[in-house]
Amino acid sequence: MKRRWGWWVVILLVLSFTWAQPALALTEPERLVVEVWHIVNRAYVDPTFNGHNWQEVRHAALHPPPETMEQAQTVIQEMLSQLDDPFTRVLPQSQYRNLQTTTAGELTGVGLQIVLDTERRVPLVVAPIAGSPAAQAGVQSEDRILAIDGESTLGMGMDAAASRMRGLPGTQVVLTLERGERRWPVTITRQRVTLPSLTWDLRPGGVGYIQLSQFSAGSAAEMAKAIQALEAQGVRGYVLDLRNNPGGLFQAGLEIAQEWLDQGPVVYTVNRDGLETEFTAGGQALTAKPLVVLVNHGTASASEILAGALQDHRRATLVGETTFGKGLIQSVFQLSNGDGLAVSVARYETPLHHDIHRRGIVPDQLVPSPSEASVAGGTDPQYEEAVAWLAKNSVPTVAAGG
Repeated sequence: MKRRWGWWVVILLVLSFTWAQPALALTEPERLVVEVWHIVNRAYVDPTFNGHNWQEVRHAALHPPPETMEQAQTVIQEMLSQLDDPFTRVLPQSQYRNLQTTTAGELTGVGLQIVLDTERRVPLVVAPIAGSPAAQAGVQSEDRILAIDGESTLGMGMDAAASRMRGLPGTQVVLTLERGERRWPVTITRQRVTLPSLTWDLRPGGVGYIQLSQFSAGSAAEMAKAIQALEAQGVRGYVLDLRNNPGGLFQAGLEIAQEWLDQGPVVYTVNRDGLETEFTAGGQALTAKPLVVLVNHGTASASEILAGALQDHRRATLVGETTFGKGLIQSVFQLSNGDGLAVSVARYETPLHHDIHRRGIVPDQLVPSPSEASVAGGTDPQYEEAVAWLAKNSVPTVAAGG
């Protein structure tokens, strides 16, 4: 069915959940386990539960029954781990409240977006936030975090790791990182990190460069202002930089897609029953000028939705590396003990029905990310390739009134 994307609010939906109490009285720890089991049973995106018999999982979780809340939490973690989905997890009350930090536009810590590497069971960097202490310390997408202040992150989980990296401005945290065969510690001073959204400028050759670092509530309005200003300056073509953009608000991605697309599907969401919801662009694009989109391994979630839509509609040429591959939608349910439960409830597909999750989006032109030597020398081969493409495909224009 079709749904106007303006109806969609955010990716993370905070929901309440009730379930019928069984005839036999359960202890409080047992009730918590059963509550989590029921939510996953009804909402999880994969009806096969990663190949596990979910009824048998419940039986095993309650035999022997947990006697304390601590035992119940351990049982729940073991139960959820069988899904092999790091995004389906329990959020303790403090972490549940911290969900508001992204939409508030500011956080305190090192400025990293992370997920759980399910093979190694350690946090994996999606991308450092532009200008953050982590970015300044040289942390890169796909670095693994092996320890935080000397404590191993093996089995720690991404929410617990994120909590340990947060702290008061001016305090320090030591991360032990792994990149390929290299392992090393890095000391980072925590700061207040403002989640950036968009910067732009007109560059030589009439290239309008727009860097979008985060999809926030104001991103679409900022994008519209940037496009309109660049058009007034006689821009010949655009480079939209989505590198190391970890995503953000789903609706912001849809609104920005409409600014580049006249009409047609932007993204499909597919639930556990295979039912599709189509989100479409139905207005008029702000520009028809040539567009190149820069992507890399840190391009994730909402930025993959935007990149995939522009690629499938042949509106843009993608240059860079295969994107991260985060294509699941989570809803957050409030548990009876005050914790939250994030559950993957649907997946994204591009307009041509490419599944993003764990696959990512392959760019039209594969160009490796700049090496440390290139960065030090002030060169960016991905951007240079984009400019070369625009030089062949843009047409001369003049500024309005010029």
